[in-house]
Amino acid sequence: MLLINAVKHFCLITKHRWVVFKLCTKIGMPIRGLLHDLSKYSPTEFFEGVKYYNGKRSPISVCKEKNEYSKAWLHHKGRNKHHSEYWVDFTSLPVRIPVIPYKYTAEMICDRLAASITYNGKNFNSNMPLEYWNKEKEILKINDKIKQLLQHVFTEISKNGIDKTLTRKNIKLWYNKYCIEGENDENKI
Repeated sequence: MLLINAVKHFCLITKHRWVVFKLCTKIGMPIRGLLHDLSKYSPTEFFEGVKYYNGKRSPISVCKEKNEYSKAWLHHKGRNKHHSEYWVDFTSLPVRIPVIPYKYTAEMICDRLAASITYNGKNFNSNMPLEYWNKEKEILKINDKIKQLLQHVFTEISKNGIDKTLTRKNIKLWYNKYCIEGENDENKI
């Protein structure tokens, strides 16, 4: 069973990375897609992934439910800047949650879409990323500007689909709208 899980987990993370690569390429960032989640092949992440693999959900989520933490997640979020948790320092008071730079935010969008596509397989539809986001957004430690951007992107995807929504022009335009414009006004206060 362990060997079968190892093969299936390897295939799952490789498929996920392939979908991220295709989506990142679509928005003009193939290098981000190519480098995406390489840490998932490290022993810390891979072996925990095999142990908790079920093919339906992230092994990290399954591990957290069972153990209340995941060594793989602690390893992963500390090495992958497309995760909002990478940017939060809980030791500084007050806790500051910065705006994530564009390239990592764009990769985050592709990652979330790819996870939805990969885990839902043939059942995937364009509403699923928004449905998942709406369940998760209140507990996620993420800058409000990025939160608004993700809400907008996933809403557009649910209305218009990935192909029409996910373009380099759109993602850059919306990042600038939600995360850049008005920044100077806030600093004047």
